[in-house]
Amino acid sequence: MGTLTKRDLVVQIANETGFVQSQVFDVVQRTLDHVTDALAKGDSVELRNFGVLEVRLTKARVGRNPNLPGSAFTIPPRATVKFKPGKVMRQRVGNLSPELKERPKSSPRRAK
Repeated sequence: MGTLTKRDLVVQIANETGFVQSQVFDVVQRTLDHVTDALAKGDSVELRNFGVLEVRLTKARVGRNPNLPGSAFTIPPRATVKFKPGKVMRQRVGNLSPELKERPKSSPRRAK
C-alpha cells in the first residue's frame, strides 16, 4: 500500500482524459483551493458519493507533559476539519477491512 499524491492524481487524470498535465494540475489545484476557501469561511463542503468536510470547534482541555509530572496547561479551543465519508466510499473502504487485517503492518513511508 502506498500513498496517492496530488501528482499521481494529475498523471492518472491526464492519461485517462488526454488533457495536458499542466491543465489537469490547474483544475485539481483550483478545486482544492475552493474547498479550502469554503472551509476557511466556516462553510461545509459536500461532495456526493465522496463525503462531507465540515469545520468543528474543539473544546478547551487540560494537557499534561508526560516528561514533567504535575505540570498541566490549558489547550485552547480551535477549529478543525472533520470528514464524514459518503455512502459509496464507506462501502468501498469497508470491503477492504478484512484484507487489511490479514496484511502485515508496513512502515508509513511512501512506497516507490
